[in-house]
Amino acid sequence: MAEENQEVTQQKPQTDRKPNNNRRNNNRRPNTSNKTGDEKTTKPSSNNNNRNRSKGGSRGRRNATVVDENLKSFVTKNQESHKQRLNPHYKLDLNSKAKVRITPLGGLGEIGGNIAVFETENEAILIDVGMSFPDEEMHGVDILIPDFAYLREIKHKIVAVIITHAHEDHIGAMPYLYKEMQFPIYGTPLPLAMIGNKFDEHHLKDCRKYFNPIEKRKVYKIGNDFEIEWMHMTHSIIDSSSLAITTEAGTIIHTGDFKIDHTPVDGYPADLHRLAYYGDKGVLCLLSDSTNSHNPTPTPSELSVAPALDRIFYKAEGRVILSTFSSNIHRVYQAIQYGVKYGRKVCVIGRSMERNIEIAMQYDYIRFPKNIFVDAEEVSRMNDKDVLIVTTGSQGEANSALFRMSIGEHRHIKIKPTDLIVLSSRAIPGNEGSISNMMNFIQRCGAKVAMDRDIHVSGHASIEEQKLMLRLVNPKFFLPIHGEYNHVMKHKETGVLCGVPERNILLMTDGEQIEVAPKYMRKVKTVKTGKTYIDNQNNHEIEDDIVVDRQKLANDGVVMLVVEVSEQEGKMLNKPKVTSFGLVADKRDKAFAKEIEDVLEHFLINMKPGLTSNHKAFEADMRQAVRKHIYRRMKKYPLIVPHTFIH
Repeated sequence: MAEENQEVTQQKPQTDRKPNNNRRNNNRRPNTSNKTGDEKTTKPSSNNNNRNRSKGGSRGRRNATVVDENLKSFVTKNQESHKQRLNPHYKLDLNSKAKVRITPLGGLGEIGGNIAVFETENEAILIDVGMSFPDEEMHGVDILIPDFAYLREIKHKIVAVIITHAHEDHIGAMPYLYKEMQFPIYGTPLPLAMIGNKFDEHHLKDCRKYFNPIEKRKVYKIGNDFEIEWMHMTHSIIDSSSLAITTEAGTIIHTGDFKIDHTPVDGYPADLHRLAYYGDKGVLCLLSDSTNSHNPTPTPSELSVAPALDRIFYKAEGRVILSTFSSNIHRVYQAIQYGVKYGRKVCVIGRSMERNIEIAMQYDYIRFPKNIFVDAEEVSRMNDKDVLIVTTGSQGEANSALFRMSIGEHRHIKIKPTDLIVLSSRAIPGNEGSISNMMNFIQRCGAKVAMDRDIHVSGHASIEEQKLMLRLVNPKFFLPIHGEYNHVMKHKETGVLCGVPERNILLMTDGEQIEVAPKYMRKVKTVKTGKTYIDNQNNHEIEDDIVVDRQKLANDGVVMLVVEVSEQEGKMLNKPKVTSFGLVADKRDKAFAKEIEDVLEHFLINMKPGLTSNHKAFEADMRQAVRKHIYRRMKKYPLIVPHTFIH
């Protein structure tokens, strides 16, 4: 600093001398040799004067902006401070040899079915145990649950099941897991109450003894290796949480499903303070919800649907039939509030809707006087303008209450031309067809349908909220979760924008095991995963081969053969009986039967000697011969069912 000041003082005399030199030059007698006039001799000196004055002026300006080295040193200090707070490396114990393995068994490459395993060397916990829905080709399948094969392998290590919130895609598979193995369950009251209802339906009331209700903002020691804090989070269901999971390797933040709602209906916004607290301490890894990662617009508050609901009830002249997700208690709560405001009684229809509202009222999440509710059989005796019906079926499910109303099969409610149907939900991917089909039925009844954008808001974080989560938590490593591949890929891009190095982000798929330690994150192995098919009518598992056979029957049909064969001669004793379904039209049955008879005769002539003595092998070869012929002729692989009698 002193040396630089000396430099400045040494330069000053030089700048002072320059104008003197210029003055001396100007006083010199002009050289008149080869010059014809005074003008020519004076012009160069005036130009020199201008040039020198400009140089002197710029030097003067430079001297006026002297750098204060003390201030500059604080710029450097603040830059270092930014590096320290934004770089999580400084906050982690890089000398630790501890590690955690994270294995998603569902919820990636799909929407729903969320379940993940967190493992140390000696212990493991499960985060959520959810279900998902089948596609159109899974005939007779009502729900899908995760394959528990890996959990059977590590059953001795599992110390707890940790629940983030009460949506079906996070708790729906709990009864099926607890029929087979049981562990302590930790969660907030609403998710545990809803799991308890499921246990009751599946005759597992004894499993309620595993419940451990928690208090948010309090750290719980679970097993020997895990400390977990539940942090309040806003979502499309009340009492949702994010998790801070602390192990010897470091702290992992699991967001669960979330959005950042600053004006929630119940007045409890997301607990950003705790997220920031852990971010400041240092977070090893963040697992964050990717469902809405293509949406650049901030997700509106749940409270933003209120004006639209108010307008609907103000204008409605007949009954209002509102359908939404049964778990969206705050949406239902607002609808009921406006129904009551305009003098309507409330009829709740649909088992899941009735159950969820009942639980929310029993546990004081919402409060209504009981005299505002009426039973479905009373509706027909009431004035239409005095009725609000809250029901399930916004996704067009064939067994839902709204769908049965639309086709006139509901026992108490038939849709009328004066009704206003309010669909306050978005279409889950894959349900567009069933919703459109239901809309057609509703409109054939003459009713009006309201499904405007302003009567529904998402429960998932958009890009801006994902950025906020990333900046608050400031993780060293990042694992986007909950969504299809395009969702997690987009979330990865957002993570890179928010300062997470690309090498510190991995895109997982179900069954991939990720090892996380303070110094590294890597994929270590793949475990068995998949889906188990469930028939909801009897709550039993459907074997894989049954579903495959159903798909084959639906796509390619079935051919049944009854054949009598002489073991010695290797010839048919009678004409074979050939019956087909879903393959040829009825009028072609006889021609098709004759065609297959010729195939069987040719097969018997060319079969291996002695094949008739092995009944199983004989049927397998016969099936193959018929299948090949049908494929050559029709490009179909029907299910072939042979019945052979060898005499």
